Amino acid sequence: MDRRDFLKSAAAGSSWLIASNHLRKGQSLLATEASSGGAALSRVEARYYDKLPDREIKCRLCPRFCQLGDKERGFCGVRENQNGKYYTLVYGQVASYNIDPIEKKPLFHFLPGSMAFSIATAGCNVACKFCQNWEISQMRPEQVQSRHLLPDVVAEAAASYNCPIIAYTYSEPIIFYEFMYDTSLQARKKRLRNAVITNGFINPEPLAELIKVVEAIKIDLKAFNQDFYTSYVRGELKPVLESIKQIAGSKVWLEIVYLVIPTLNDNPEEIRQMARWLKAEIGPDYPLHFSRFQPMYLIKNLPPTPISTLEKLRDIALEEGLHYVYLGNIPGHPAENTYCHNCGQPVIERYGYAIKKINMSGNKCRHCQQVIPGVWN
Repeated sequence: MDRRDFLKSAAAGSSWLIASNHLRKGQSLLATEASSGGAALSRVEARYYDKLPDREIKCRLCPRFCQLGDKERGFCGVRENQNGKYYTLVYGQVASYNIDPIEKKPLFHFLPGSMAFSIATAGCNVACKFCQNWEISQMRPEQVQSRHLLPDVVAEAAASYNCPIIAYTYSEPIIFYEFMYDTSLQARKKRLRNAVITNGFINPEPLAELIKVVEAIKIDLKAFNQDFYTSYVRGELKPVLESIKQIAGSKVWLEIVYLVIPTLNDNPEEIRQMARWLKAEIGPDYPLHFSRFQPMYLIKNLPPTPISTLEKLRDIALEEGLHYVYLGNIPGHPAENTYCHNCGQPVIERYGYAIKKINMSGNKCRHCQQVIPGVWN
């Protein structure tokens, strides 16, 4: 689908797209084009792989280092060896796109109140048993409905609908790296910002290149022990921690989300160790979000996280010296607000994804003039 056709079809069947009250409900753009699904797989050569003898390749994008024979795909299911060349099958193959408040990601210290044009393809390089977007993340591209939207079309659509941010989200943007990278370049040409919502399971070299073209990264830290990553994520903790340090050492804004699952990753002492590690390795100013679990996908036998548990874990993180600790998926809770770490006054008041009031002058607390870390304009 080219730029003109996309914008025409979106406008023709989607007056909601322009109406801000509907945008804030997060209505899916896919619903306006349900008849146009079934796009063919892409065939764009992938980055970060080595050619081996006998037409084999070794992928260097993430720490799995998949070694593949001809016609084999990596763990992610969206990158394939074809006769000794490695291809991404999802370049421009958008399985979900939507307009969301940036607070939904969540990014609380990055252009608060802004709308993000959000895109995803099929696939993921981990297999979380609690994934909320498993319908696309745990599927191969042939199994999902998708639209062919090239990077310039995505950037123009975001600009046309007054979204200052493009968010790469829902599934795992690392596995559609080439599409994300090229879209980020197109976004910058239109003075848009780029936000990556990721599990952080990526190798240092591709992350270093990605950092050059995006403005914010939110990492989902699944737990603070390898046993959990082995049993419930099929991934590794150490590379994620290395990604956190690498991003914090750059100019890209970083926030971290920790989904608290009852009995599985809610040990108070482990959370204390995590908070200490974060403060020691990246400092106290990067926001940490404790998010409430809801039963879904392969973990339906556990209840939603008790609010008291979330409050206890937040208290521990604050005790350990982290300045900005939030609770998510509890609309109306005081811990949705941003409080100045110097005077304790609320500088951003929220209800769910909505901004109620901002008490800041530029990047400073209006009450005491303390600088609040983040990207505010």
